[in-house]
Amino acid sequence: MNQIKIILYALLSTFLFQSCRPEHTVQPDDGIAQKVEALLSRMTLEEKVGQMNQYSSFYDVTGPAPSDGKLKLKYEHLKKGLVGSMLNVNGVKEVREFQKLAVENSRLGIPLIFGFDVIHGHKTLAPIPLAEAASWDLEAIRRSAEVAATEAAAMGINWTFAPMIDITRDARWGRVMEGSGEDPYLGTQIGVARVNGFQGNDLSSVHTLAACAKHLAGYGFSEAGKEYNTVDMSTSTLFNVVLPPFKAAVEEANVKTVMNAFNIMNGVPSTGNAFLQRDILKGRWGFDGFVISDWGSIKEIESHGMAANLKETAMIAANAGSDMDMESYAYVTHLADLVEEGLVSEDKIDEAVRRILTVKYELGLFDDPYKYCNEEREKELLYHPDHLEAVLDMARKSIVLLKNEGDLLPLKRDQKGIAVIGTLASDKNSPLGNWRLGSDNNTAVSVLEGLDTYCTYTYAKGADLSTGIEVFNQDLTINTSDKSGFKEAVTLAKNAEIVIMVLGEHGMMSGEARSRTQIDIPGVQQDLLEAVYEVNKNIVLVLMNGRPLAIPWAAEHIPAIVEAWQLGTQSGHAVADILFGRYNPSGKLPMSFPRSVGQCPIYYNYFRTGRPGPRNEVFFSRYIDEDRTPLYPFGYGLSYSKFDYSNLVIDDSDQKRIKVAVQVSNVSDTDGEEVVQLYINDKAASIVRPVKELKGFEKIALKAKTSQTVTFELTDKELGFYDPNGDYKVESGMFDVMVGTSSADGLTGSFQLK
Repeated sequence: MNQIKIILYALLSTFLFQSCRPEHTVQPDDGIAQKVEALLSRMTLEEKVGQMNQYSSFYDVTGPAPSDGKLKLKYEHLKKGLVGSMLNVNGVKEVREFQKLAVENSRLGIPLIFGFDVIHGHKTLAPIPLAEAASWDLEAIRRSAEVAATEAAAMGINWTFAPMIDITRDARWGRVMEGSGEDPYLGTQIGVARVNGFQGNDLSSVHTLAACAKHLAGYGFSEAGKEYNTVDMSTSTLFNVVLPPFKAAVEEANVKTVMNAFNIMNGVPSTGNAFLQRDILKGRWGFDGFVISDWGSIKEIESHGMAANLKETAMIAANAGSDMDMESYAYVTHLADLVEEGLVSEDKIDEAVRRILTVKYELGLFDDPYKYCNEEREKELLYHPDHLEAVLDMARKSIVLLKNEGDLLPLKRDQKGIAVIGTLASDKNSPLGNWRLGSDNNTAVSVLEGLDTYCTYTYAKGADLSTGIEVFNQDLTINTSDKSGFKEAVTLAKNAEIVIMVLGEHGMMSGEARSRTQIDIPGVQQDLLEAVYEVNKNIVLVLMNGRPLAIPWAAEHIPAIVEAWQLGTQSGHAVADILFGRYNPSGKLPMSFPRSVGQCPIYYNYFRTGRPGPRNEVFFSRYIDEDRTPLYPFGYGLSYSKFDYSNLVIDDSDQKRIKVAVQVSNVSDTDGEEVVQLYINDKAASIVRPVKELKGFEKIALKAKTSQTVTFELTDKELGFYDPNGDYKVESGMFDVMVGTSSADGLTGSFQLK
């Protein structure tokens, strides 16, 4: 690196740190701290750097050792203690053998930590995370993560790269399926629940995993919803929308690891961003775990144009606080030399290694490196009946009823003349969703299999959704022309009393690198829906998708629409239970559904403008060819019950705890659950605030013809905000309050904070 670049980088670092606070010092319990320091004092610089190096599984460890090339080098690194972690090693036999290579051959015998993408289950799969968020049920979500941890740990895994707690507003972005939607308050609560589910009360238990909050920061705001794209936002949005889930994961859930992001923030790649990693994460919040790069993201600092070569990327990332390198080979190749050259201090290396070793001690890996390697436990816990029951419960709670004109649903158990149409109805793979690398293909209960327990029916697929291979690392080929099956489906529908159509996205159409410019029902499925509608309007549309879809035609014409997402292993049973009323739908949307892709990004908590409209003239904030409102708003979801809200009471006599109470009544003959939602609006603040913000919710169960008073408390935590410098403020003034059934429907009142 030439001298000019060194000076420029030093100036950049000075700029980023001009408002920094002292970085938190790792303070585990005294016993672990002493052990870490004793081990650290015995380590060579090369061995320390090795702990900061992570490799993906690279050969069949039960076979012969690699004999040449990069594989041989990685093998030798393992034996010399120059690898701190591995990912994508799955199963007790493989984990044991890799661990043995490191522990029984290296000088100090430091155990590996094994990471894996355990996103919404391992073998037994729960709904995709966005679907789980639609439940608004924090205990069910915590339990879902606990099940995932139990199975992954039984297969030798110690660490999951989850939860993804990126807030996102753009349905075009494929990774919306992996998060909790558009709202920072809901996303924060769910993030904490998931971390607690993965990590449990005892990290050293053989049934728990170290969690990883990702991606720090702003990844969900990629420009135009395009994967790996530029992110550019105000610090107000950063502190008030993007960072709250990460702050809570650290301060409330004690998350053990954090993953940085692929994108830039303030023009600096997140992996090399000292402001995010040292000032905010390790400084302001006191994070005492370690930071892992995303796959190859240290090397990508060069691709962003901030470094000239791999050595420079290693320097930038290490100085910025990225503790472990996932598959860039930057640290293991260059970091020791950078220390010798004085471009990275050994103190920074020691700090990173201290953090990594501490987590390994907390997991109990030094006490027994093979503690996760029990084949009997592995055999016993995979697809355990308790796990199947837990993910079925989660799947039922994740379904959102979008429309039910004329109370077409629930179907009667003696309903005759049911026709089922759509290739997804018989699919046992797509409902598993994306990001399920540890599971087995074709293990989902199909919708047809679920219906088998309730009714007799006739079935026609109508058309293929996709053709060819269905794998994680290849694009799907979508059927956009073959309608040869339409005739059979239309004939079937013509002679049916009720048609259940199962349409939507394939599970591999969302997830990483699955951005879409059109978010309608893909392929020829929309044409199939309209063709069936021409002969039978009595249609129940079951949507299976990984993101909000733009379905304006269906919303206008189809009498009943069920948002079923991708629900995992028990998909078909959950869908059938909803359709036939065994379970009363209670889900609420965690993301707004647009009327058209041109509205994206669309979200409920937008900033007020100087010309909000509507006005008599044309000059106000609007589209000339589309409504401004979403098709279905955030927080929306119907039930087979009917709920009324009344008697909103706001008590501001105690200014430290503003009480808001509302009476919710189930005025129907059907027992049901309702998510009561509270929103506020700061009427006049020192910076512009959103038109409304979710600040409380409670999911209640109400028997038919009964009522319940639900009470919320608003404190400084709910009433304040971060200014552009990241300082938290609570300001006096008038606040509007809305309590209701969605972000667009509720009772309103106000109070004054003095």
